[in-house]
Amino acid sequence: MKIPRVLLAGTTSGVGKTSITMSIIYGLKKRGYSVQPFKVGPDFIDPSYLAAISERPSRNLDPWLMSSRGVLKSFISNSKADISVTEGVMGYFDGFSGNSNFSSTYHVANITKSPVILVLDASKTARSIAATALGFTMFQKNSRISGFILNKIGSKKHEDLCRQALKRLGIPIVGVIPREANLHLESRHLGLIPVKEQKSLQAKLTTIAKLFSDFIDMDKIIEISKRTSSLPVILTERKREKKVRIAVALDESFNFYYQDNLDALQREGAELEFFSPISDKKIPSCDGLYLGGGFPEVRGELLEQNRSMEKLVKKSGEDGTPIYAECGGLMYLSKSIRYKDKKFRMVGLFDAETVMQKNLKLNYTKARISRNCIISGINNTIRGHEFHFSDLESIAKDSKFAYDMEIGVGINKKKDGLIQYNTLASYTHLHFALPNVAKNFVENCAKYSRR
Repeated sequence: MKIPRVLLAGTTSGVGKTSITMSIIYGLKKRGYSVQPFKVGPDFIDPSYLAAISERPSRNLDPWLMSSRGVLKSFISNSKADISVTEGVMGYFDGFSGNSNFSSTYHVANITKSPVILVLDASKTARSIAATALGFTMFQKNSRISGFILNKIGSKKHEDLCRQALKRLGIPIVGVIPREANLHLESRHLGLIPVKEQKSLQAKLTTIAKLFSDFIDMDKIIEISKRTSSLPVILTERKREKKVRIAVALDESFNFYYQDNLDALQREGAELEFFSPISDKKIPSCDGLYLGGGFPEVRGELLEQNRSMEKLVKKSGEDGTPIYAECGGLMYLSKSIRYKDKKFRMVGLFDAETVMQKNLKLNYTKARISRNCIISGINNTIRGHEFHFSDLESIAKDSKFAYDMEIGVGINKKKDGLIQYNTLASYTHLHFALPNVAKNFVENCAKYSRR
C-alpha cells in the first residue's frame, strides 16, 4: 500500500516543530492536497492544533501506549488523505529511556517507514549547525533524515553560512524561516493552550501557518513524501451494532481524548453523545459516562456554578452508571479543586480534595489491575501516561483502588484508579489500543442498561 508521507522531527523540544508542521499542512492544503495529521507521543494539545489546520482528526502514534503493531495499524488505517504528515515529539531520539530509542520519534519513523525532515534551530549558530546535523544523521544507522528546515535565521548572510556548512552532508534544505517570522503560541502549566479554550486561536494558527509556509519549499516536501516504500494493507474492522449510549464530556474544561479511543468505543457498539459540564443543565440520556482530561481548574468557577450538572453526575455515579474518568475527570469527581488561592466545589463522588501543586508529574505508566473494574478484570497489565500538576489530598481511608503502579506515581502511594460504585477514575491516561478496554467498558454499560 503506497502512502505518501513525511515526518517532522526536531533536535530538541522548542525548535518550532508544531508551527512548522502546521505550516506544511497549510501549504499542502493550499495546493489542493488533503492531509492526514499524526502526532508522536501521548500529548493531547498539539494534535488539536494539527486537527484545526488540517480539518481532520489528528491521531497519536505512541509505541508505549499502543505497541509497535498498534502504531502501524493506526497509521495505515487512518492514512486516507493524499499525504500523511506526522509531527515528532521532543528531540528525534528521545523516548522511554536514555539507552534506547523505544517510543522515540525515530522509533515511530522506522515503524511507519517515513522520510524525516529535521528542524534545526539556527538562532545562535552558523558553521556549527553542520556538526549538529551530522550527529543526528550518523547517531543511528539509517536515520531516515531526508531534508532540513532551518528555523530562526537572522539574515541572508546567516543563511549563506548555514547553507555552506550543511552542503557537505548532501541532504537538501527544504525550508529557511527567518527569526522575525516566529510568532509565539500561548502556553500554560501543561504546555500549549488547547484550541477549545481560545476562540481567537484558530485565526492565529492560520496566520502562523500561512506565514511559515511562504518560507518552505512545498515541491521538495511533496517529492520527499512520495519517495516511500509500500506498507501492508490493514483490513478495516467492522463496527458492531449500536447497543449503548455513552455521554462524553467535551468543552473548555474536558477535551483530552484520543480520537482512537472514541472510535474504539463506537466500533464496540457505543453511540457517543457529547455534552458540556460547564454549560449544559442535563446529562444526555445514556448508559455510561466518559470524563476525559483537561483543565477543570481553569474553569473551576464555571463548573461550580453549574450545580445542577454536578448533582446529576453524582447521582449517576451513585445509581451505578458506569463512569470512566481520567485526570481532569478525576478532579471533577472529587469534592473540590484548590487553584490559585481559590477553592471550587466539585461533584463530590469521591471523598477527596484536589490541590494544584508546583511540581509536574510526567511519566509513562504501567500498572497491574488489582481489583475488577469497568475496563478490565483482575491481574491484567495496562500501560498509559500521567501528566498533571494536581494531587488528591484528604483521601478517605477506606478508598478502593484498581491499579497497582509498577511505573509512575498514581494517586496515592503507587495506587491509582479510584473505585466508587461503578465509577473508575485515575490520573493515568489510557489509549484504547490496549486489548479489551473499550470492549469491557461498553459491555459494562450494556449490563447497566439491561438492569
